Amino acid sequence: MKKNLLFILFLSLFTTIQAQERWTIDKAKAWQAEQPWYLGCNFVPSTAINQLEMWQSATFDATTIDRELGFAQSIGINCARVFLHDLAYKQDPKGFLQRVDTFLSIADKHKIKIMLVFFDSVWDPFPYIGQQRDPRPGVHNSGWVQSPGKHALMDEKQYPRLEQYVKAVTKRFASDKRIMCWDVWNEPDNCNGRPNRDYEPENKIQLVTHLTAQAFGWIRSQKPIQPLTSGVWQANYATNPKIADLVKIQLEQSDIISFHSYGNGAEYEKLVNGLATSNRPMICTEFLARGNGCTFEEVLPVAKRLNTGAMCWGLVNGKTNTIYNWDSWKTPNTEEPKVWHHDIFRKDGTPYSVEEINFIKEIVKK
Repeated sequence: MKKNLLFILFLSLFTTIQAQERWTIDKAKAWQAEQPWYLGCNFVPSTAINQLEMWQSATFDATTIDRELGFAQSIGINCARVFLHDLAYKQDPKGFLQRVDTFLSIADKHKIKIMLVFFDSVWDPFPYIGQQRDPRPGVHNSGWVQSPGKHALMDEKQYPRLEQYVKAVTKRFASDKRIMCWDVWNEPDNCNGRPNRDYEPENKIQLVTHLTAQAFGWIRSQKPIQPLTSGVWQANYATNPKIADLVKIQLEQSDIISFHSYGNGAEYEKLVNGLATSNRPMICTEFLARGNGCTFEEVLPVAKRLNTGAMCWGLVNGKTNTIYNWDSWKTPNTEEPKVWHHDIFRKDGTPYSVEEINFIKEIVKK
């Protein structure tokens, strides 16, 4: 009896370890060989200020999502990166999963594959359920919230709740071909600028490092058919000792390598070359900062030549106010900028730049 029990425990442990193994390079390359060249966007509907307004029942806007993903399809966008939130699941687990399914169906209708993001360390550390605040006029992403928030991040008693959220979502969609990839944690080592930095835990990097490692395991335990990733984003990611352990987890646990690039084409290529030692497929999960010289015209020719997917930040100008640059946190804009920071379309589908749209369509055809 005791031997049988020990065997069962051993088998269970062996199965868990097997389920949590990173993809081999060959498997990652085989996956890439079956994919198109991915051109995408980070998507939140124009009617949502953040992830919670996007996913809560009272404000989930399928009509707007359908219309705006139609704009994306019309210019050749074939993937989108979309942020989830642990509190939206906590509030209404069954309804949340159903809304994700509805969203995936809309995206599939427009031939757009989805990368789902579980956690995010960027902007406001105090998320809350219910009606979200109005945007601050002229301020970039003034209502975006972290997941998990500060209180959950600092409270180990809430970690089982976070684990349940990740496993439930992954289990539901583990074999769903509408999902392109799982993004475990967005910019996990981002401690933000002021005013949000003033409220961050002093040991945030340590806490997030611990949870990121666990989150990779939580997802893998559900044996998804899709690859896992978590993108590096700081230029000094390889040399900064404060983030070295976390970046090591990101790079060594990701099945495909992802990164952010807000520089010009030459800087994009430099980042790709620096990550090439992984010998794995690569995708840039954030680019586009027109005022920084990070434009479609600069980035996309390089991305396509190097066979790396590329996903701009933003699609339709809306409540996130990401047409304004990051400095608007310090000095709010009083009028629409001549050069949009992010985003491609206005709410009615009119493009920010007709020339830019024509360029995107042409490079997709090549």
